[in-house]
Formats: sequence, C-alpha cells, structure tokens
Amino acid sequence: MDRQAGARTETTGSDSRDRRSGPDERPEEHEALPGPAADTVGLDPRNGAVDTAETSRTPPTRPLPGSAELSALAGRSAPALAPEDTVPDSTPGKPGTCSATPRTGSEASRRLAATTLPQLPHPPATRIITIANQKGGVGKTTSTVNLAAALALSGQHVLVLDCDPQGNASTALGVPHHGGVASLYEVLVDSEPLAGVVQASTTLPRLECAPATMHLAGAEIELVPMVAREVRLQRALAEYLNQRSAEGLPRPDYVLIDCPPSLGLLTVNAFVTGTEVLIPIQCEYYALEGLSQLLNNIQLVRRHLNPDLHVSAILLTMYDGRTRLSAQVAEEVRQHFTDTVLGTAVPRSVRISEAPSHAQTVMTYDPGSSGAMCYAAAARELAGRYPGDPDQPATTTKEHAR
Repeated sequence: MDRQAGARTETTGSDSRDRRSGPDERPEEHEALPGPAADTVGLDPRNGAVDTAETSRTPPTRPLPGSAELSALAGRSAPALAPEDTVPDSTPGKPGTCSATPRTGSEASRRLAATTLPQLPHPPATRIITIANQKGGVGKTTSTVNLAAALALSGQHVLVLDCDPQGNASTALGVPHHGGVASLYEVLVDSEPLAGVVQASTTLPRLECAPATMHLAGAEIELVPMVAREVRLQRALAEYLNQRSAEGLPRPDYVLIDCPPSLGLLTVNAFVTGTEVLIPIQCEYYALEGLSQLLNNIQLVRRHLNPDLHVSAILLTMYDGRTRLSAQVAEEVRQHFTDTVLGTAVPRSVRISEAPSHAQTVMTYDPGSSGAMCYAAAARELAGRYPGDPDQPATTTKEHAR
C-alpha cells in the first residue's frame, strides 16, 4: 500500500511538472541578467536571442485608445491593429528599430567613440524646440537631455531650458538645482535675466542649462494674475539671444525646452517660445490617449499666440523588440503622422535608465550602448530636418568655431 501511495505521489509530481512546462504556459518574466548585452530589453542577455515567449504574446486587436480622436482630427477612419498572426520584422535597420552594434572593446574606446560623432552642419538660425507630451513617463526629459548631449557631441552649441519643476533634466546634465540656485522661477516670476541663471553642463562642452528648482512648482499659480503671462519665457529668451549677439558671443544652435507632464502655463510658455514641437510617444497601448488634446492646444497657441509653431518631429520611445504591440503601435503612429515620425525608435535600455543616477546622459555614461547610438541617430535626423535658408547656408564646424 505504501508503494502504491509513493507511486501516486511520484505520478502527481510528474504531472505537475508537465503542466508547469506545457506548451501553453508562459515562463515567468525575470529581470535581465547583468552583462554587456543586457541593456536592450528585446534581447536575451545570456545569448542575444530574441525572447520567443515574450514575442508570442498577442496584443489586443481593437484600435488604440485615442486613435479615433486623432483620426477625427485628420478626417479619416481609425486604422485597426495588425492581425494577431502578424509577427513584426525585428531586423536591425527596419522602420521602428535602431540598428545598433553591440558594445565591444574597452571602456576607454567606447568613451572615445562618444567624442567622435560626425560633426553636423550648424543651422542658419537658432532652432527652438519644445519637447512636450502631457502624459508622464513617456521619455520627455530623457529625450531632451540625450538629444542635447548628442547634438553637443556633434559640434552644436545647445541650451536646455528645464521647465519641469522636478528638475530631472538639470540632474542629468550635472547642473546644481537646489533651493538656493537661481533658476527659471526667477526668470518667469521675478523677470530676472536668463543670462543670470544659465549654467554650463559639467558633462560636456558646448552644453548649457537653465535649471529648474522646487520653487518652479508654484510658478503657474503666481503667473496667473501677471500681465503677458504666456510670453514671459519667450521675452526672456529673446533678450538673452540679443544680448549674446550684442556682446559678440556665439548664439546657441539649438534651444531645447523640457516641459512638465501637463498643459498648464509652463507648457504654454514653452509653446510660445519655440517654433518647433517634438513629441515623444511611448510604444505602449495607451500611447495615443490624450494626444488629440495636446494637438488641439498646439493649434490654439498657433492661432492666438505663435503662428510659427508646428510639430516638427515625433520620436518613438521605449520600443520593445520582443513584442508585437510595440511594432503595431509604431505602425499606427506612422499611419497617423506619416513623415513627421523620426525613422529612429529608441529602445528600452537599462543604460538609459541608469545614466541619470550618475548625473550623466547615456551619451557619456555608456556611448556604446544601443540607447546612445539611437539617440545619436535621432539627433542626426532632427538636425537634417531643418528646411534651411538658401540665402544663409548651414556652416561647418570650423566656420562656426567657438
């Protein structure tokens, strides 16, 4: 009888193991193991193979939330997601991905690679680009600081205006932003000159930042009763650029404005200041939700305050090559916005997440990572989208020497 009970126990254990490892069950997800290939989530860090269990998951086939509103703006039907049996093409270099060479060589050689990015032509006039999306966690600040660093490494003079009270852009650029530091709060509320708050980044030459402090959190309330509250940042930046010109100092090639995750007065000030808007969109199911409201606000600012404002680029972020959903979100975003979407999509990357904790961007923290390479590629795309002026051709680095 004991032998029969033991047999039943052994059989039960075997059946349990079979059920756990059956073809219909998916393995539990685990954190990526540390290692040179672990920074790209779409790869198995142990052997570089695609995680087939993750790829096999099928996303919902209904349109993404917010897709109908965007289609209504454009006057067309909402596109459906791809069929469930469609597997995204994960070949490097295909639209929606970034072809990145795995990190090889010593740390010193990868650091050297960061200082030898191809030099970009300087735009004939300062480009003022607002990075905005009212959704949080989509990569606004990360994209702002890494695009700024990539442009600086490519020979451009870049100024970052940190309009987000959290001050994360200031942290990533190595700029002090504690309570006693002069910041954009003093510029917006107390009408202090912008030149008095701009600081040089500690990580890269040709890169400067006007920081945000905790006081900026109350600026929107204090701005409400003020005259011309929507144009205070625009006037401060115009005075700053005119002052540099009068003193014979080189102008910034790019001004990148990092916005808070809201559509309040700080974001409106940024829209009035810039002529271009770059919208980061996370490759997730709720990516398009609320985007129509952002576009409507941009149209209102364009109609009443800044007729030159336009969406010049959309950057796909947190692209996960293991999932159909990322590929399908990227496809739908491209259907809505066509050529406005940059060809480079930034992947999920451990290195991108780690860099701010070292007061760096990924461009200096790990230049050989896929995230750094993709931001460098996105910066080149962004620089190449400037329409140019036939009477003022872009200058080379030597002609624009500082």
